[in-house]
Amino acid sequence: MEKAVVWFSEGTKEQKALLGGKGANLAEMTNLGLPVPQGFIVPATICLTYLEEQVLPEAIIKQVKAAIEELAVRRNKTFGGLQSPLLVSVRSGAKFSMPGMMDTILNLGLNDETVQGLAQQTGDPVFAYDCYRRLIQMYGDVVKGVAKEHFEAYLTDYKKQQNYASDQMMTGNDWQMICRVFQSIYMEHTQEAFPQDPFQQLLPAITAVFRSWNNPRAKTYRSLHRIPDDLGTAVTIQEMVFGNSGINSGTGVAFTRNPATGEPGLFGEFLVCAQGEDVVAGIRTPQPIQALAQQHPMIYQELKQLAERLEDHYQDMQDIEFTIDDGQLFVLQTRNGKRTAVAAAQIATDMVAEGRITIRQALDRITPEMIDQLLHPLFAPEALQQAKAFAQGLPASPGAASGHVYFTAEAAEKASRAGEKVLLLRQETSPEDIEGM
Repeated sequence: MEKAVVWFSEGTKEQKALLGGKGANLAEMTNLGLPVPQGFIVPATICLTYLEEQVLPEAIIKQVKAAIEELAVRRNKTFGGLQSPLLVSVRSGAKFSMPGMMDTILNLGLNDETVQGLAQQTGDPVFAYDCYRRLIQMYGDVVKGVAKEHFEAYLTDYKKQQNYASDQMMTGNDWQMICRVFQSIYMEHTQEAFPQDPFQQLLPAITAVFRSWNNPRAKTYRSLHRIPDDLGTAVTIQEMVFGNSGINSGTGVAFTRNPATGEPGLFGEFLVCAQGEDVVAGIRTPQPIQALAQQHPMIYQELKQLAERLEDHYQDMQDIEFTIDDGQLFVLQTRNGKRTAVAAAQIATDMVAEGRITIRQALDRITPEMIDQLLHPLFAPEALQQAKAFAQGLPASPGAASGHVYFTAEAAEKASRAGEKVLLLRQETSPEDIEGM
């Protein structure tokens, strides 16, 4: 029988082809004794089976169900129970890092009853119903194709009507009402009720993540980065920790070195009272990681030590996703960080000087594409000093350019194909922009 479940404690970082980069590194960090929430991986081979047959074999379904029940027992929780409900995330993870290209679902396991149990257990209905509305929105988007804009537009209008400046001003009653409206939006677009059985949430979530291997942005990313199409993605099923459980919680992304310049030291951003997708999807504007040192100095020091340990272990600059749940730090992912060509050259040079890698290893890390980036045209420093800026933003590509400004990926792509020089200008970058980029 094909093995459909690999526990984090069973894997290693060398198994990226089978477990995906995310799963293999979660396994590695678990075995290093780092604070990783428990979970298991459905391997990439199962993805290929599903994509070929368009159905999960019954034997695989049984293994997944047995594993989720075992996870609940290990954590002294119940999947779908009122008391201490087990909630999990369902995330993609391919052999090669494809950040933001495939899909994620958080808070899976909540329904109209377990959300009440979570509210009673935590004494915080704001937190519980905020988690539930996120699940309805993500599940609707990823599994059923209900565009997240339908949900976001209603939430934005509601906050305007109530004169709420941010999500943090919402009450438990507000979120409870939002959940009911979100279920109505889900029903309107799918012609069916939001599923209340957690197992009926889990299996479609897994297959939706498998299908996201072939979504347009993932295909475009693979084409740009010469990643084969026949690898498939693994799926990690992991117990939830909550960055949105109050002011002592948060979520963020940290690099062990600056990915733009290569400068040593912790670099990144975080959000107070938020979940991971808020940061990576650009839904809210985060704070620089140094603000964490001021707000939670002990957690910042713990994160700094953890980051140094991971860089030492992997012998490369790391990109780390973390969550703080009521003052406790958890690490949810590490991977070799994406970097500019300038940063790649600087990091490789520094790591040789630090005795971490050999000169040959450093040269192997500089690709032809990076050399090409280093040759892009740049503004002359003296011209920049004399120039008068009329707007400011964050550059998302190397070098300098000129052209007509377009505000959507679709419009930019269409104009570029028509032969125009194009600048794509966005409020926040998003994985959906990749074709325009």
